[in-house]
Amino acid sequence: MFASDSSPFPLVGLKPVSNTQNQWVALAFQPLQGAAPSALLALMADSDAEVLASLDCIIPLADPLQLEPSHFEGLVTSRIVLSIPAAACADEAVLKRCTTLSDAGCRLLVEGEANIQAARAGVRGLNFDCGETMPSALAMLTFAGPHMAHNVVSAERLEECRRAGFSWFCDTPAVMPAADDAKDDGTSRKRLLTLLGLLARDADSRELEALLKQDPALSYHLLKLVNSAAFAPASTIHNFGQAINVLGRRQLQRWLQLLLYARRQVDGPPNALLPLAALRAAQMEALSKLAGGDRDAQDMAFLVGVFSLLDVLLNMPMTEIVAALSLDLDVVRALVERSGPLGEMLRLVEQHAPDASALRDVGIDNETYWRSLLQAYQWALQVSRNV
Repeated sequence: MFASDSSPFPLVGLKPVSNTQNQWVALAFQPLQGAAPSALLALMADSDAEVLASLDCIIPLADPLQLEPSHFEGLVTSRIVLSIPAAACADEAVLKRCTTLSDAGCRLLVEGEANIQAARAGVRGLNFDCGETMPSALAMLTFAGPHMAHNVVSAERLEECRRAGFSWFCDTPAVMPAADDAKDDGTSRKRLLTLLGLLARDADSRELEALLKQDPALSYHLLKLVNSAAFAPASTIHNFGQAINVLGRRQLQRWLQLLLYARRQVDGPPNALLPLAALRAAQMEALSKLAGGDRDAQDMAFLVGVFSLLDVLLNMPMTEIVAALSLDLDVVRALVERSGPLGEMLRLVEQHAPDASALRDVGIDNETYWRSLLQAYQWALQVSRNV
């Protein structure tokens, strides 16, 4: 455990990295306040969160000479991906250290384009900013991959990256094509919004069950989700009535909020926005709890996190979406304006790597933020794997 009084806990954020099937495959560390790579590795060794053991961890490494194989003791090196600047590969000493790190089991990415010498030193792929430019075909072919694209600014650029050979993507969920079939007319989501409206006005359970039965895909995903490890019911839930009775309205409402992002076809690819919506919801709830919020306040924070991506999902202005639901004014202000206490909290969650002053404003220290962040990622990963 890090001792915050004698050894300040590093401020670190995380960004999810997805594959071409919209599944999370890695977490990109976002160190702030000059956190050293060795400190990030110490975080990995200290953390008992399953999420760090199940996903690759990408760590920026400006100077490979800062790390030696001894820094990886106690870690599964096959899960560690080091990202180094292309300019560093011009140094012979750096290339030798890259070879040593690769031989120790770590994988290496180069930020930008590098020559064949980097490949011979163990660099496996590119970590490329595709916002304005693309790497040359030669650079893509020089390294075995996988290659990671970040800062992808449009769906067209995303498809271009895929055709070029990129298979990992960071900073792209807002431009990911929806997982729904293009022929989907939105009826299922409209039905789900109606269902959320029924819950908001405390409608009779029979009304809820009747509406659920009209949507086979939603019914399937609801039953699958409520029986998953994310909820862990004492016994298997077989029908809608059980789901309503066993879950209770509070939990049912949460699952229905998340199911807005569920794939519309049982065998279709997952929606890229689902795990991010789940992550935001879990973080918002955790921050509300840490700030002393009661159960109702935590529920409201959870809802803001889930709904914060509906405008992207539905390709509609947020003002139109909130107008269709009976939402508290504080929720509306947070979603539309990012204002008020919930809006400030949402801006914090959206940053992935907040600055220390933002955390101090909500009364949270670096270590508490890190622990809550890991818990949120773990829960979001469970949810996304079961929807």
